[in-house]
Amino acid sequence: MQKEISNEIKHKAIQQGFSYCGIAKITSLEKENLYLSKWLENGFHGEMKYMENYFDKRIQPDLLIENAKSVISVLLNYFPANKIEETDNYNIAKYAYGKDYHYIIKSRLNQIIELIQQEFPESSSRAFCDSAPVMDKVWAQRSGLGWIGKNTCLITPKMGSFFLIGEIICDIDLSFDIPIKDHCGNCTRCIDACPTHAIQAPYQLDARKCLSYLSIEYKNELTADNKPSQNNRIFGCDICQDVCPWNLRFAIPTHDIDLQPTEALTKMRKQDWQHLSKPDFNKLFKNTALERTGYERLKRNITSL
Repeated sequence: MQKEISNEIKHKAIQQGFSYCGIAKITSLEKENLYLSKWLENGFHGEMKYMENYFDKRIQPDLLIENAKSVISVLLNYFPANKIEETDNYNIAKYAYGKDYHYIIKSRLNQIIELIQQEFPESSSRAFCDSAPVMDKVWAQRSGLGWIGKNTCLITPKMGSFFLIGEIICDIDLSFDIPIKDHCGNCTRCIDACPTHAIQAPYQLDARKCLSYLSIEYKNELTADNKPSQNNRIFGCDICQDVCPWNLRFAIPTHDIDLQPTEALTKMRKQDWQHLSKPDFNKLFKNTALERTGYERLKRNITSL
């Protein structure tokens, strides 16, 4: 029965447009506990004070769902078929091309939860996508979907790392998958390519220096030290993923309609960004990742270049 329902869940996930689905048994996160504690102690989270909150729930998912036994992880490929033109343009992270992934993933995960409820009416399940203190990359790794690379991104052996992660935590025992080995080897391309040296060492990211953090999470004015290294990036950064051999060789374009850029976005050039009004911003980026960072911060990023 466990194997059958687990296979049904994975089949449903593929039907919903996810590229991969894996299942992990909820066990202790002692190693991750120590890593996160040290990361916070070093202040690598910067202004992301929410990372300090609910520490116990990050390492104990059964505090989110009583008697939780399984974590179902899914990966949604967002690698674009066509990159937005870079000539006379600013760069935004590829995951922001389409609709806000939070809504996309949670809506599709709820379809999987409906399947679980049909089979186990008395069970409890909850969907997550950056909406609670869940260590998503850790559980995706434990469910056999990939390994956490030196740039701290989850890397799959068949399609690279351009994936969004979601998970369902539930209180039923399922058939569990086996983690795979780390295949980064001696490669340091992500570390060498990072323009701000945010990857302090293999598997060690100082978010305070990361262009994604500076352009999205950081609320203050950008300093002179940050400006020369922005590389025309006004929202997020893909550099460490763009140079990864696993992406260069295996990344496959998504055909998911929800993740495709609008025609208006593909036509944007530097002058359009520079003269973007707040009403136009609200219209153009409604229900997208850029809406979450806000007009003022986006304009700050543009004017700082």
